[in-house]
Amino acid sequence: MNYSPKFPVQWVQLMVMILSITLTGIAAGRTDIPRLSPTRGIIMEDPDLLSSAAVSDDLQTFYYPQTLDHFNYQPQSYATFQQRYVMNFKYWGGANNNAPILAYLGAEAPLDGSPTAIGFLNDNAVSFTALLVYIEHRYYGKSIPFGSREEAFKNASTLGYFNSAQAIADYAEIIMHIKNKLRAFYSPVIVVGGSYGGMLASWLRLKYPHVALGALASSAPILYFDKITPRGAYFSVVTKDFREASESCYQTIRNSWSVIDKIASQPNGLSSLSMIFKTCKPLNKSSELKNALENMYASAAQYDSPPRYPVTVVCRGIDGANEKQDILSKIFAGVVAYRGNRSCYINPPTNESETTVGWRWQTCSEMVIPIGIGNRTMFQPEPFDLNSFIQQCKTIFGVPPRPHWVTSYYGGHDIKLILQRFGSNIIFSNGLRDPYSRGGVLENISESILAVKTVNGSHCLDILAQNASDPEWLVKQRQTEVEIMKGWIAQYYADLKAILFKQ
Repeated sequence: MNYSPKFPVQWVQLMVMILSITLTGIAAGRTDIPRLSPTRGIIMEDPDLLSSAAVSDDLQTFYYPQTLDHFNYQPQSYATFQQRYVMNFKYWGGANNNAPILAYLGAEAPLDGSPTAIGFLNDNAVSFTALLVYIEHRYYGKSIPFGSREEAFKNASTLGYFNSAQAIADYAEIIMHIKNKLRAFYSPVIVVGGSYGGMLASWLRLKYPHVALGALASSAPILYFDKITPRGAYFSVVTKDFREASESCYQTIRNSWSVIDKIASQPNGLSSLSMIFKTCKPLNKSSELKNALENMYASAAQYDSPPRYPVTVVCRGIDGANEKQDILSKIFAGVVAYRGNRSCYINPPTNESETTVGWRWQTCSEMVIPIGIGNRTMFQPEPFDLNSFIQQCKTIFGVPPRPHWVTSYYGGHDIKLILQRFGSNIIFSNGLRDPYSRGGVLENISESILAVKTVNGSHCLDILAQNASDPEWLVKQRQTEVEIMKGWIAQYYADLKAILFKQ
């Protein structure tokens, strides 16, 4: 499943523009939206793991001629592109037994490595006697419209088909195609997704209940839109995670920002900061360094999972530095502890160019998650600046975002009032150490729209592959989710039997 993408000059120029705007902090307020990836924590631990993951002999790759535009009847809407999906038949009980199907909905990244990293499906396939399906999101990996990445990312006209509603329709169409092809008409489908993919899973269940019997939406911040969740919630949790790990670490980080500003304001101050932090290229602004540190702390908190616990790793580096060292040397010791021994640390060349451009388009169109930094954190206050965000998106793509569209199309406001008598069969799972959990569903909405949360969990941890060293609370979380899903399936079979008996 590995591939080596070729990036056209125009596409690379777009990526450079995005990175320069993001890293230099042009706007008066915060405009960067942290990535929503179920596997990013794994990538940070081992950058080569997903790309080098052994492809199981049990996995079969297919391509479906997907409709470009599901919602219009203009001639160009009928164009198609090849959308990749992977299936594992090894444990399936078969269509004659109406055995279930577990379908993983790809998020903002290529599908490569997902069948290995997202182990929840494979770990439970025997128990469910399930067919496993993994579907790649349009515009990522090998599922590229318009024949090439260069054409697909050419401008807002070609990118206009790159949105969640089209993606969910893609998934529904492929699932129905698979069921028809295998004559598995009565096989119940449960969709599984993490992070942005978790949002898609919950929304697919609500929009296409005839396609999916239920959904497991892991770490899906569906309420982090349109002022439903306080804008500063994300970095409040980051701060809480670090403070719980070490009060002295928290204080050191909190006091470091003013020191960075003071040095940066001095003659040759940026050169001094570049030397202290062993930057990969000279700093042009202090905001480059501060943004990099903010992102490191945020990622450590978001993916603060066992057995490594990155927040603890950072704090051990900071607290373990020589007491006589200055504050920035201690901060750098935390960077080294987190990143490992490298030739340079801050502003390194990125190897996530494809997802960088794709995610930036998604946040610049509909996924406007307004994350800012409030006054009571270990960071300098930096409110989310919607006007600056809109201007940045217009500069990059030529079109403004629609910050209210997600709640208009999928809902979110007064979610318990609305869904308790409308929706069903959705698990919203969250780990409360994940900063995005504050935008998730943390309380049961009804008897079948359930919140499963763990105090010590992190981003999408429950759907990653199980490990012998997993703590008991994580094992129990997964067991709870499996029991709920099996209950849905049992009820479905009972309903199906009753209907068929009447016929």
